[in-house]
Amino acid sequence: MNAPNVVRVPRVLLPPASVDLRRWAVIACDQFTSQPEYWDEVEQVVGDAPSTLRMVFPELHLGAPDVAERVLACQRTMREYVSSGLLRPHEALVYVERGVSGGVQRGLVVELDLEAYDFSSTATSPVRSTEGTVLDRLPPRMAVRRDAALELPHILVLYDDPTGSVLAPVEAVRDELEVAYDVELMLESGHLTGRLVRDPGVQQAVFAALDALVEPEAYRERYGLSSEHPMQFAMGDGNHSLATAKGTWNELKAAGAASDHPARWALVELVNLHDPSLTFEPIHRVLFDGAAVVEDLLVALDARLERVGSVDAVLEAVASDDAVQRFGVVDAQGLAVVEVPDPTHQLAVGSLQTFLDVWLGENPEVEIDYVHGEDVTVSLGRRDGNVGFLLPGIGKDAFFRSIAVDGPLPRKTFSMGHARDKRFYMEARAIR
Repeated sequence: MNAPNVVRVPRVLLPPASVDLRRWAVIACDQFTSQPEYWDEVEQVVGDAPSTLRMVFPELHLGAPDVAERVLACQRTMREYVSSGLLRPHEALVYVERGVSGGVQRGLVVELDLEAYDFSSTATSPVRSTEGTVLDRLPPRMAVRRDAALELPHILVLYDDPTGSVLAPVEAVRDELEVAYDVELMLESGHLTGRLVRDPGVQQAVFAALDALVEPEAYRERYGLSSEHPMQFAMGDGNHSLATAKGTWNELKAAGAASDHPARWALVELVNLHDPSLTFEPIHRVLFDGAAVVEDLLVALDARLERVGSVDAVLEAVASDDAVQRFGVVDAQGLAVVEVPDPTHQLAVGSLQTFLDVWLGENPEVEIDYVHGEDVTVSLGRRDGNVGFLLPGIGKDAFFRSIAVDGPLPRKTFSMGHARDKRFYMEARAIR
């Protein structure tokens, strides 16, 4: 399946210049779910102004007693904004520049064909998940989308383009593009600019470059894999939102919806895996009252443990590119590096998590936490009875191949940037 069949030019809906965009755009609904004070601030900023806040369901409220009423309110606001003419249509790609912690992240808003997406662990589709999909998270999201007039995406989809060929045609005409929005986002989340790419020649050049990434010879050369079922796109952020769109489309299709129904497509932002601003932070593990895990792990993985004297020594060892799979261990005895001679997964986190899933099932009294940052992992891991695992970051060169070979990565494998760097809702699209 080639690129123009997987993605196409969207019909985006945007508010007019009279709308205060700083109050219009809000962060992805799955952020700050344990920090109600953040969403309280959002409410104060938005006030009674037109806002995407009124059309999305912050997952902070998933356990609230009035979930059904909140869902109906979102759907009602969508209909009001559409019927009042608040949203204006634009047939164009949107070239997005967003200030994030790592610099300026660049992307393209497109429509993605949900028929090309499969979130199962055995997917051979052009669009695949990077992490396992938790099916229990889909019903409340599907309840919002099922009768919604619009979709608002916070979905980032990755493509693997080391040379930057996809965005080159757009960047060549960047300064000539019409600015659709240009705003400083609320609550210190940086600057956001969107430019409309209307020129059919530029659009086709983008699609041709995407197509070239999975041309059989290029695909085989880059990944050393068969090109029979190439993976063109991998989920970055918003996998459960795209899975929600897929599930809703499957319902409509089963009910007899036409193949050209607008809900067959989903609005997403494409981002190059090699964008300099894009950082993959490893997520470490800590087991509480699980000291016995170390000995069992060494036996199960036929692994070797070597004690070292510092955190820097651990991090240097696990980051080594000498093709030996390693991860760090922190316990009451100190620091160590584990080498796995015959790994079960392309990545160290996969080999470790596959073991832990089984071991934790056999030891239900042990609790696990997924931790950002080496300092916290070391501090917790050194306490009596605890064990911390320090994992290497994911190299961008190995990212796509790992998913193509092993399927979705284990849960809590990586974090893409910081919470305030997550995508804000700006564009909408009709799905009815």
